[in-house]
Amino acid sequence: MELIRQLDQFPDHLKHGALTIGNFDGVHRGHACLIKRLKEIANDIGGPTIVFTFDPHPVRLLRPEETPPPLTWTRRKADLLRKLGVDAVVAYPTNLEMLFLTYQQFFNQIICQQISARAMVEGPNFYFGKDRAGNVQQLSELCQQQKIVFEIVDPTIAGDQMISSSRIRNLIRDGSVGQARECLTEPYRIRGMVTHGAARGSTIGFPTANLDAIDTLVPKFGVYAGRAYVDNHQYWAAIHIGPNPTFKELTTKVEVHIVDFDDTIYGQVLEVDFVDRIRDVRQFDSSDELVQQLQLDVQQTRRIADQYQETTE
Repeated sequence: MELIRQLDQFPDHLKHGALTIGNFDGVHRGHACLIKRLKEIANDIGGPTIVFTFDPHPVRLLRPEETPPPLTWTRRKADLLRKLGVDAVVAYPTNLEMLFLTYQQFFNQIICQQISARAMVEGPNFYFGKDRAGNVQQLSELCQQQKIVFEIVDPTIAGDQMISSSRIRNLIRDGSVGQARECLTEPYRIRGMVTHGAARGSTIGFPTANLDAIDTLVPKFGVYAGRAYVDNHQYWAAIHIGPNPTFKELTTKVEVHIVDFDDTIYGQVLEVDFVDRIRDVRQFDSSDELVQQLQLDVQQTRRIADQYQETTE
């Protein structure tokens, strides 16, 4: 799969394909259904599948105070889309010049001239062009004029609600990472730089990797079971998010105890998946009581790992 940042010299072998445009934040099951249909149409017309995304989200330039925290960074998003089988992802560097194109200009310049799309697939809530003035009805009419195949894919429903990036964002804010995982194509993941902390975990037998510079949404305070990725290997982990009231530390931290792992990884970027929530942050009366709870947390992490592997094998 190719990750493309500019359209000035869009590769010829990627032209005349099936295109979809959107933010695709999180790459959830609704996105997967849309991509599935995109691939089917691409196969019908004998062309590649192209996903056009924006980097950063247009709202960050237009209304920065309203910018939602992202669920994925660009490379992670591209990797998830690659696993769904797309041929190329355009992560277009969002700028005001593009955002001020009318929807007709956007269609003519980007969709027709630069990408030369022969088919398009979108969801019913798709808007494009300056002030989001273009909608799927207008896009359908423009595609018809240019003899571009166009199809609308219905939203994907889980429970009684549509799967959307906003819904997933709310679940993660609430700490419901298990429910979020059921809406996503893969468990929710964050990344951060491993930095030096107080090293208190090592003194009580539970060393942790302290994550800093996290660039996506951090789940609600609590303890979670998940997976950590080190040098292309994965390990189960108990993840603590929040303050440490037992030791009177009020600073919010993301601390990852990697199970059955004792190497030093300071200065490395660590990626961590969230599989399920274990408990709330609590204050303990002594360090011994805390250690007992941490032992239970690791046991619970192992149980969750076993259950998860059974359901995914």
